[in-house]
Amino acid sequence: MNDEKAILQLKNGDINGLEYLISKYQIKAVRAAFLVTRNKEMAEDVVQDSFVNLYKRIGQFNDSKPFEPYFMVCVMNAALSATIRGNRFQSFSQNFDESDFEKLLYRADSVESQVEQAQVRVDMLSLLTKLTPRQRAVVVQRYYLQMSEKEMTEASQTAPGTIKWLLNNARTRLRALIELGRNEE
Repeated sequence: MNDEKAILQLKNGDINGLEYLISKYQIKAVRAAFLVTRNKEMAEDVVQDSFVNLYKRIGQFNDSKPFEPYFMVCVMNAALSATIRGNRFQSFSQNFDESDFEKLLYRADSVESQVEQAQVRVDMLSLLTKLTPRQRAVVVQRYYLQMSEKEMTEASQTAPGTIKWLLNNARTRLRALIELGRNEE
């Protein structure tokens, strides 16, 4: 099966289409939502709600567009809304559970590179918490989901200048935080 067949099944009322999409996209969606919300339970709820909303509104999906960018933007928007609505600006360390970290991040080839990559990821996750939820969302879309600025613009129905501005502000903030960290060492 592929995305197109799954969507067609869903539009015809066959729930097996949704099962296929869940099995294919759930893990990636939870990871992306977690990077924005910084809360595992909230991320899982956001993704579950996104799949339910997809099921309810599948008739509105434009079959000429690819599914994954559409769905991931829905997840990102829901994660951003949940974060703002819930006002859950807790530090990463409060929500950090080593077993969650292992589940969310990829393993490295060697022990040395695994330790190094884990430290870089912890550092980056820590820096992401210092961005606004909207900045985190665009950073995750651009660098984790690897969406182009054009895809981000189309999916969020936001002006290209706004996407560029958000990305630029997020990058500038991250550079400043990295430089601050270097100066403190």
